[in-house]
Amino acid sequence: MNVFDIVGPVMIGPSSSHTAGAARIGRVASKLLGNPAVRAEIVLHGSFAKTYKGHGTDKALIAGIMGMEPDDSRLRESPRLAKEQGLEVSISTDTIEDAHPNTARITLTDAKGKQICVQGASVGGGNILITKVDGMDVAISGQHTTLVAVHKDAPGVIAAVTDYMSGLGINICNFRLSRSQKGGTAVMTIEVDGNLEESANEDIQKLPNVIRSTLIQLN
Repeated sequence: MNVFDIVGPVMIGPSSSHTAGAARIGRVASKLLGNPAVRAEIVLHGSFAKTYKGHGTDKALIAGIMGMEPDDSRLRESPRLAKEQGLEVSISTDTIEDAHPNTARITLTDAKGKQICVQGASVGGGNILITKVDGMDVAISGQHTTLVAVHKDAPGVIAAVTDYMSGLGINICNFRLSRSQKGGTAVMTIEVDGNLEESANEDIQKLPNVIRSTLIQLN
């Protein structure tokens, strides 16, 4: 347990779960899209769905999608700022099967039509867990530097990525692989100790059968 777990995050808003955590979910979704979003479709489940207006969850998610930190003073004005910047936002509520009570599913689209769908939960104290990317199971907490690589499910891809990281002296502390089907699209999430330079991410994107990769460093 660290100090963050005891005193909670520095944030704008009344609830670490409903605002700080929501902002972080939005930031991860934005990072995975890789470009500014022009449309955000947000589906809220459970407690998020019931109390999002009172706790500012909607504002926090929009702020995160726009790249704001949980303590950004502009968070309260995020719906207006989104409109000014050309970000169209729709928010609805629904039941998401087998999901944590504080769950949001965010579908982002950029100006060129590129799209990403991210499902994540705020699990307490501002901490989050991203559970799905484009329908594939992941486990991204944001507490470690994380590489998310979408790739073709082909022999040698995992070895190429991990061998490259090993060559940099990077220690992997957690690894997970999910795939849509054999030989289809897969996603590997790799959490590492310490930091990873963006140049390393750029090199990994050039490896055979890697479709795209994203480096997530929230803290």
